[in-house]
Amino acid sequence: MPRKEWLVGAFILVLLAGLSLVWLAPPPGEPAPEVRFNVLDGEPIALDSMHGEPVLIQFWATDCTTCVSEMPDLIALHNALDARGLNLIGVAMDYDPAERVRRLVARKALPYTIALDDGGAIANAFNNVRVTPTTVLIGADGRVIWQRIGKLDFERLSEEIAREIAKGNTA
Repeated sequence: MPRKEWLVGAFILVLLAGLSLVWLAPPPGEPAPEVRFNVLDGEPIALDSMHGEPVLIQFWATDCTTCVSEMPDLIALHNALDARGLNLIGVAMDYDPAERVRRLVARKALPYTIALDDGGAIANAFNNVRVTPTTVLIGADGRVIWQRIGKLDFERLSEEIAREIAKGNTA
């Protein structure tokens, strides 16, 4: 295939991928779905029980190199903002065996909540998540602020979460 045709084809694929990400993202202000997290080692947690505090949900997999590389940043985010009201939940994808998830969680000493998405119900509730990492930020009011696919900008994310915490403290 000539180079020009290849470049046009690649451009079209990138454009379609970008449009699909916009299409998949819930509109700002949409209420978060009513889901229950099957916590790795503990009782199930209903998302609506965290109303009044921001919730950061990251869908991840043990074989996702970006997911694993972001874990130290997620630990730092959790350590910095947990006491101020951030709920951080890592949702292991349905196809990840529970024992493999447990081993990685232990090896990385993840201090935040980890849930198993048995049957894919949580991923389906959040616009049929299939790509990892996918991260969803839910405001203290229970509405989706944004959903991102791919690597996060942790400095910007920390600022957004701090704003949400401040909103919750003034409500």
